[in-house]
Amino acid sequence: MLHATPGRNHAAPPPEEEFEPFGGLVRYERHMPIHQVSYYLCGEIQEPQFYTELFYTLRTAAETDLIYLHINSPGGDFNTGLQIINNMLASEAHVITVLEARAYSMAAFIFLSGDELIVHDNCQLMFHTYSSSFAGKGSEQLAEVHALGNWFEKVTTRLCTPFLSAADINHILQGSDLWMDSDEIRHRLGRIKRAPARPRKTTRKTTET
Repeated sequence: MLHATPGRNHAAPPPEEEFEPFGGLVRYERHMPIHQVSYYLCGEIQEPQFYTELFYTLRTAAETDLIYLHINSPGGDFNTGLQIINNMLASEAHVITVLEARAYSMAAFIFLSGDELIVHDNCQLMFHTYSSSFAGKGSEQLAEVHALGNWFEKVTTRLCTPFLSAADINHILQGSDLWMDSDEIRHRLGRIKRAPARPRKTTRKTTET
């Protein structure tokens, strides 16, 4: 015989839950437009006002966009090159630099700043120190030379490491020209790919053709 204890409530046991049989995973899709844009940096890099469309495209691109920069340039305006690079690094797009013949001086810096680097056969990179002219009092010129030298060293180190070694950069700063062909470029890119990548907005990739 069961006896109830005064002051206590005895709840009935919960009914057994019934589960529906597993019917498999459900896929949810989101379609986003992909835009592919190509620019050709051919010839000498001119003043920045000629590249405003490129700047705007880089700044307004979406993360699904692909922007190709095809390079065949002896270099040119250092300030324009830096503005191109800063816009590349700030862009949400995947920026692919394609070396199609030569990239000397500032053009070499632009090539190395891509999220993905493509190297064709029979190409060249060349790195060297900056050239400039100065005016004003002697003290002003010395100050400008010192400031530009420090600036150029920082820019070169930030943009070219680890593709260039510390010894390479030191030789460039001392006035030596550094030349390399497609085979050497690919060798260095392969070494970077095997090593831990430096922090970037996206993972750096290398592609050979």
